[in-house]
Amino acid sequence: MATAERARGRRTAEDGPRLDRLIAEQEEIFVRNRPRAAEIQRRAERHLAGGVTSSWQVAEPKPVWIERGKGSKVWDVDGHELVDLHNGYGVMAVGHAHPKIVEAVQRRVTEGTHFAQPTPDSIVVAENLAERFGLPLWRFGNSGTEATMDAVHLMRAATGRNKIIKVEGTYHGHHDSVQVSVYQEGEDLGPNDHPFSAPASAGIPTEIIELTRVVPFNDLETLERVFAEHEGEIAGMIMEAVMMNCGIVLSTLPGYLEGVRRITSEHGALLTFDEVKTGLTIHPGGATAAFGVTPDIVCLAKALGGGLPCGAIGGTEEVMDVIVRGEYDQVGTFNGNPLTMAAARATLTEVLTPAAYERFDALRERMTRGCREVIDEYDLPAYVEAIGAKGSVTFAPETVTDYRDYVKIDGRYSHALWLFQHNGGVFLPPWGKAEQWMLSVQHSDQDVDLFAENLRAFATALRS
Repeated sequence: MATAERARGRRTAEDGPRLDRLIAEQEEIFVRNRPRAAEIQRRAERHLAGGVTSSWQVAEPKPVWIERGKGSKVWDVDGHELVDLHNGYGVMAVGHAHPKIVEAVQRRVTEGTHFAQPTPDSIVVAENLAERFGLPLWRFGNSGTEATMDAVHLMRAATGRNKIIKVEGTYHGHHDSVQVSVYQEGEDLGPNDHPFSAPASAGIPTEIIELTRVVPFNDLETLERVFAEHEGEIAGMIMEAVMMNCGIVLSTLPGYLEGVRRITSEHGALLTFDEVKTGLTIHPGGATAAFGVTPDIVCLAKALGGGLPCGAIGGTEEVMDVIVRGEYDQVGTFNGNPLTMAAARATLTEVLTPAAYERFDALRERMTRGCREVIDEYDLPAYVEAIGAKGSVTFAPETVTDYRDYVKIDGRYSHALWLFQHNGGVFLPPWGKAEQWMLSVQHSDQDVDLFAENLRAFATALRS
C-alpha cells in the first residue's frame, strides 16, 4: 500500500545558484513554447479575476490552459501532449474519458440532469461507501469544502459545543472554520507546542478564528494539553490521516491515529477524517480502512465523482441522527445531482475495483523504484513517499513529519523539477512543494517511466 524511504542525499553549495539558473532556463522554454496560452491568458485577464477560475491555478511562470484529455494524457491549448499526473488535484483516478464514465453520464444526460430530488443511483453509491468505509449513513454535496463544512457543523450540532481542533498546516477547504493555520510561515506559526490560530486569508472573522485550536501532526501530547485547556468546549477534531497538502506526510508516531481516536472519545468530542484526498485513492476504503481507525465522520470528494463535482459525508448512526431528526439541515440544491450520482456509481462499481488497486500498486512500485535509483545515483537531498495511487518526491534531508519540517524545504528544487517534468511531457500540480503525483487506472508503465526519466534529466542538470 505504501512506499517510503529516508533521504540519503545532500545539498551542495552549488545547488542554489544552479537551481536559479535552471529555473530561469526552463521557465523561458515553458513560455516560449506556449504562444497561444499567452494570448488566451491576456484575454482571460479582462474578465476572469486574476485571469483564472480558481486562485490555486495561479502559478509560475504562467497558468496552464488545458484543451482536452483522453486516457492518461491531456493536451494543452498549444497542442502539447502531456502525461497527466496532476489528474485534477487527485480527482481523476479513473483517467480521462473512461468509457464506463462516459457511458454512464451520456445515458443520464438523455434522462434529465437535475430535479433537486433523489434518484436511485444515490442509494447504490451510499451502500457502496458504507461497505468501504464502515460508516452506515451518508449524505452528498458538491465539493470537498462543502463536505468538511458539513462535518464541522455536525460536530457542533451533535455535541452542543463550539470549538474545534485542526492540524497545523492542513487545508480542509475554504470555509471560515478551517481557514486557520493553512500555509502560515515565520512568526505566524507560534511556539512548537502552542501553534497560533492564524487566519489563512483575508475575510475570516477573528471571532471564528478563536474557535479553532491548532495542534501539530504526529503529536499526542499537545493534543491532550489542548483538550485539558478547553475541557468541555471542543466539539471535535478534523484531520487528514495522511497529510496531503505538504507533499505526503505519514503518521510516524506509533499508535498516533489510535491515540487521536482515544483522546477525542475520552473528552466527549467527535473525530472527522478529511478523506477528500485519501478517500478511494490510497485504498478502496481510504485511510479509514487502510489504517483500521474509524472516525465518527468521513469527508469525501474528488475521486468519488469520476470527474464530476461531488462531495459526501458519512457518519455513525449517532452522529447522522442529528440530520435524521432535523436538528441540522444538510442541504444543497445540487446535492445528489443525477449526473454526479451516475458517474459516482460507475466509478465505485465498475472502475475502482480490486483490479484497479492492484494496478495502482504495480505502477507505484515501478515509479518509486525508478525515482529512488535516480536519487541514489545523483545523491539528491530527497526521498520518495508514496501510498496507493499517490506519491511525491520530497526534497528534504530527513523525513518530514509535520508542517514545520515542510516549511523548511527549499521550494526551488520542487519548482525546478515541475518545469523539467512539464517541458519533458509530464503534467504535475504547479504547487510542486505542496502537491503530489496522482496515478489513474489508465496510466501505463511508459507513463510512469517518463516521470523517472525527467527526474534524471533534472538531476543531471543540477549535478553537472
